[in-house]
Amino acid sequence: MKPTYLPLIPLLEYVSKPTPRLCFLRRDEGERYGFNLTVERGSRGHLVRKLASRGAAERSGLRDGDRVLEVNGFFVDDVSQMARRIRISGNQLCVLVLDQEGYERAQAQGDDLLALVKSHEMKGCKSPRLCHVTRNQSHSGLGVSFNPVEGEKGHFSVGLVHGGAAEKAGLRRGDRLVWMNGAAVSDLTHSALTKMVKKCGDHITLLVVDSETEKKYVQQKWPILPVMAVPCNLPHRARSLALALGPHGYGFLLKEGKTSSGRTGGPIRQEVHDDSPAQRAGMQAGELLLEVDWESVESLAHKDVVERVQQSSPQITLTIISAQGLDFYSKLGLSPVLFCGDEAGGEQQERNTPLPSVTEETPEQVVASLCASLEDSVASLSATSEEVVDGLPAQRHCVIEKGPLGFGLDFDSVQHTSGTVVSQVTPGGPGHRAGLAEGEVVVEVNGHNVERKYLEDVLMLVKAGGKHLSLVLLLEGPTGGDIQSQLAANGGAVNIQQ
Repeated sequence: MKPTYLPLIPLLEYVSKPTPRLCFLRRDEGERYGFNLTVERGSRGHLVRKLASRGAAERSGLRDGDRVLEVNGFFVDDVSQMARRIRISGNQLCVLVLDQEGYERAQAQGDDLLALVKSHEMKGCKSPRLCHVTRNQSHSGLGVSFNPVEGEKGHFSVGLVHGGAAEKAGLRRGDRLVWMNGAAVSDLTHSALTKMVKKCGDHITLLVVDSETEKKYVQQKWPILPVMAVPCNLPHRARSLALALGPHGYGFLLKEGKTSSGRTGGPIRQEVHDDSPAQRAGMQAGELLLEVDWESVESLAHKDVVERVQQSSPQITLTIISAQGLDFYSKLGLSPVLFCGDEAGGEQQERNTPLPSVTEETPEQVVASLCASLEDSVASLSATSEEVVDGLPAQRHCVIEKGPLGFGLDFDSVQHTSGTVVSQVTPGGPGHRAGLAEGEVVVEVNGHNVERKYLEDVLMLVKAGGKHLSLVLLLEGPTGGDIQSQLAANGGAVNIQQ
């Protein structure tokens, strides 16, 4: 009888892929996280070293030699500004890591680290939302109620008044409340929560998530943090401005000052010169300087900040915010640059939350097919075209390439108007050069119809496109002035320059 030979199977197929692990770090006010980040020559990413004994990092399960892959849901391997992401996280931080053995095994097997991270995600989850609600004085107040979930202590379901202030601010019926005005609600009784709402006055800031996502996070014992959230209707946002040195300097004067609460908030740009690089970039007198070239200057003396600006010539990137904005984030216990309009200087990686279920294709496939279909008709990535179909409103198609400071536009959903509009266009930015105008109605984003999509879903489609953004816009619709007046009534726009 002849022996039977089984086909040879590569050994690597029997080797399981390394498994990342999630560490949740929580530190007390004034405490350090208690670890250092190092970059070793010849290898990607950042290594955890020098853990403080019994510090926040060690208590979370972080170990010497771990390689950081994600910070608060953002893939950060081989990204130079990971330290900034950790800094703006405040006192709570989620990091996804691979131990040294797992990393070496991944390298030997040729595993893609980003794919490894995505395989660790929970499928079907959506980002939490940080929503700011302003009381409607003439109708239904805040337009929201919170009901205890039966059999689940510390869990509250969101009830909404149709068309009320909360619904317009981004909340959805059945959402689960996670956090209110800077405080977690998991330890509150319904009575205590009700008293807390009554004390909020005319404004309230809520962290919410859909019920299915909350269920999955609870099962995995993962925290839901504001740093992971999509901002909705926030009244204040930090902005990043890129300036080039002009014949007479940058065109602004730095002076020390304090916020309305008495806190020193870094130098205030007290004077902005006419027709200067600062004015053309949108700088306004009285705004506070938070960062110079993505490095915090809030704790520096005035002379040190001036020296930092001078050393950055002939180009500089400034992160700024209004005094009211700094007070707003301080009261919430959040970093004022957490939702900066253009994080990481154009290098921001997309949040690794899965896309809304509008397609079976991956983001890469969507962009690839889109670019292929436009190859013959688009001469450059800043080109525009117009299309008029009998009986339908005229539409315009724009394909935009991300610049050093993002796409240079803001989107918002507007009262009494379905879908999404362009609420702001940065002068001189990619969107401006492509001919976008404030008030235009967005029909498609990267090949997907968004006329009936939530703003959150639109933002995720924008992020999925990476460095390229394809928009189909209505040429006929609300005027820019109409849109701006409605935005003012709604309390502001959601910026997507990332």
